[in-house]
Amino acid sequence: MASTSDIRNGLCIRYNHDIYKIIEFLHVKPGKGPAFVRTKLKSVTTGKVIDNTFSAGHKIDDVRVETHKFQFLYHDGEFYHFMNEADYTQIRLLEAALDRPDLMKEGEVVTILINTEDNMPLSVEMPASVVLEVTHTEPGVKGNTATNATKPATVETGAEVNVPLFINEGDKIKIETAKGTYKERVKE
Repeated sequence: MASTSDIRNGLCIRYNHDIYKIIEFLHVKPGKGPAFVRTKLKSVTTGKVIDNTFSAGHKIDDVRVETHKFQFLYHDGEFYHFMNEADYTQIRLLEAALDRPDLMKEGEVVTILINTEDNMPLSVEMPASVVLEVTHTEPGVKGNTATNATKPATVETGAEVNVPLFINEGDKIKIETAKGTYKERVKE
């Protein structure tokens, strides 16, 4: 058993007969009344995100997890297939267990949280950022750079990201996986 003071991003807890992963939290101490913790929870089975508020000192049922490095192999429509880098065993997961499957390319190394009680994979944690190549974008219009103007660009995984006007097809860009936003252009 843990309490609200142990809440952190990535913590897995049992709540409402399901296992949820905390994706956001905020400790709030109002001037009047008791403190509380506002959280955003993502179900590891369905992928549904809910908001919940825990009062300060509330006991939460945390789930013991292990992390293992897995390499993304391929996706066959319904399942995403991964290989454990330590013992080369393979597992497959539904899309709901993944945070940003549209930013994952083959060969990407991710961290998979595994429940120690039943050895079932709970969720996939992407690296903080990924480098992907732009496969399609409209050319920027000269003289249109007075403001922070952006344009949509499609990357090699099929995801669409808003990028600055100077980005062209063939450029490699770094994308922040948590928000799915452009971070910087990467030079070879």
